[in-house]
Formats: sequence, C-alpha cells, structure tokens
Amino acid sequence: MAAQDYDSQLLESVSVRRRRLRDALLFGAQRQRRALDERLGKVFTGVVIAAVLCAGCVGWSFISNRLIGQSPYGSSSPVQPSSSPSVTSSAR
Repeated sequence: MAAQDYDSQLLESVSVRRRRLRDALLFGAQRQRRALDERLGKVFTGVVIAAVLCAGCVGWSFISNRLIGQSPYGSSSPVQPSSSPSVTSSAR
C-alpha cells in the first residue's frame, strides 16, 4: 500500500511541476496575474449565466401567464377597456 501512495504522490508532483513549467514558458513573470484574470473571468461568466437564467425565468412567467389568460400585473382576469362616460358640456 505504501508503494501506491508513493506512486500517486510522485505522479501528482510531476503533473504540478509540468503545469508550472508550462505556465512559466507561456506567461513568464505574469503567471500570477493570469491566475487572477482566470478567476475574474469565471466570476464574470457566473454573473452572465445567472442573468440569463433570471431573464429566462421572467420571460417564462410572462409567457405562461399570457397563455393562461391572466394579466402579468396582478389582476386575475384580463383587463378589458371600459367605455368612457360621455362628457356633456352645458353651455349657458
């Protein structure tokens, strides 16, 4: 069992070393900045996905309420235009 642990530790350290060498070769001294940029990109992507999901939920709610026949503005039945009262002016 100790041999398997040693092998897995060795493979892990080799992969970490390769990743560090690759990053140093590709990005040089700015590799720490690249890590920060990646994290900011992930945060921005998460915010965009959340906004799209929220817009989808609002759109789905609006469409489903329209299909059921309810007004999305709180009344349970569609608002029908009422005839305006006739305005009479009395001229004297």
